[in-house]
Amino acid sequence: MAPKVEQLNVEPTSLGEGPHWDDETQSLYYVDINKHTINKYVPSTKKHTKADIGKNVSIIIPVKGETDQFVITYGREIALITWDGESEKVASLKILYEVDENTENVFNDGKCDPSGRLWTGTMGVAPTDDQIPEGKGSFYSFKNGKVTKHLTEIGISNGIAIDIATNKFYYVDSYRGTLDQYDFDIKEGTITNEKPIYTLFEKFDREADLKVLDGMTIDSDGNLWVAVFNQSRVIKVNPRKPGIIEDFIQIPGKQVTSAAFGGPNLDELYVTTGRFTVKGVTPSAPEDGGLYRVTGLNVRGLPAERIIL
Repeated sequence: MAPKVEQLNVEPTSLGEGPHWDDETQSLYYVDINKHTINKYVPSTKKHTKADIGKNVSIIIPVKGETDQFVITYGREIALITWDGESEKVASLKILYEVDENTENVFNDGKCDPSGRLWTGTMGVAPTDDQIPEGKGSFYSFKNGKVTKHLTEIGISNGIAIDIATNKFYYVDSYRGTLDQYDFDIKEGTITNEKPIYTLFEKFDREADLKVLDGMTIDSDGNLWVAVFNQSRVIKVNPRKPGIIEDFIQIPGKQVTSAAFGGPNLDELYVTTGRFTVKGVTPSAPEDGGLYRVTGLNVRGLPAERIIL
């Protein structure tokens, strides 16, 4: 049986991103970067709620051992918030970290490793999304009050996936056109020996359709499910077979941004999309900006990690 792709009945996002499935609450958290909102969707009740942050927000990750506590990106800062998952405003917001001397930079995608360490990176901003400057961002990790810079000259810091079984770390800088693999030392919090395992394009071309690798997730077999922005699909890449696409899922929305496994058995793939202007064109179909659930893939994901402060 072919996988089933279902558009969920929630408010469309201008730039949906950062899906995080929380096992403890059986809820999907995600953001709308352009509308500055954090979002919560509970599949069992089909209830969608959101809160306005008032600034660029690209991730929302629950805090381990706490209720209604989350870490978010806040421009080029990392913040701790209190949110009951219902209110239209957060109850509190405290800045934990600030990075990058370039005040125009903002954080983008991010994830936690099993030690509770947060990984996230920055990018430059510009008046239009197809004019984002190259090489302005950096890639960081955060733990125990310490900030570590791992990579520099990043275009758009994007997809992250971690495979503890093989000690591998996967990362996407959308402007590079490659999905890169690193050796990962979780104890030391280091990534080394960069190697591209899939290439979408050899050189970023601003005049092209702006198809780029975006957010991603990993299944229990170590396969990567990577969103391809502006190509209406999520591709499956097996790191043990570099350079090829083993499978793909066609998504009705064009601007596919990220994916996360969720559901009681972690066998449902939730996919975020966007509906914003790129190269003068704004998608307007009902499918654009939708939140999608894919079932029938016959694979399971790995639990998303909460952050440890």
